[in-house]
Amino acid sequence: MVCYHDLSIARSSRIEELILEDKGEISKLDKEVLKSFEDHEILAENLNTKLQRSLRIGEKLSDKIAKFGGSWRFIIFFFSTVIIWMVLNTLFFINNPFDPYPYILLNLVLSCLAAVQAPIIMMSQNRQAERDRVKADYEYTTNLKAELEIRQLNAKVDQLMKKHWSRLLEIQQMQLDLAEELLSSKKRKKG
Repeated sequence: MVCYHDLSIARSSRIEELILEDKGEISKLDKEVLKSFEDHEILAENLNTKLQRSLRIGEKLSDKIAKFGGSWRFIIFFFSTVIIWMVLNTLFFINNPFDPYPYILLNLVLSCLAAVQAPIIMMSQNRQAERDRVKADYEYTTNLKAELEIRQLNAKVDQLMKKHWSRLLEIQQMQLDLAEELLSSKKRKKG
């Protein structure tokens, strides 16, 4: 008889041996999985809420700006503004346009917009890359734990099948012995 805690420690050390066989080393993520396996913890959690909680106001704002800057609403708004600017300066303010053709002020505004929008989009992309890295680590630990659980279940099923087959062989041997006894008792009665 082995207590549950000792059994858990034995399983954990066996799993550590399997990881060492497969990979040759144990990373920090592997150690976390082993600890969760030993403590019977669940690794699954909602990463979106975890990552959203850690964002600062500026980061949330840059994500919203980048999301808007990459949408059809922005493109439609942008082209509408440019067309309205050109129409106003060309048709309505013919005598005294505030930005005459070749629209140097419009060009300056668009350049400033691009200069501000590019770093904001880069900040958002950097955060997305960080989210992807965290997600990949999370998926790796979840998959590793699932694989280890499956291996453990396979070992248990194999052990049960082995025990089952040995019992079947034992029962079959008993049946053969009984059949031989019946045959020998019939031969004695006839003879």
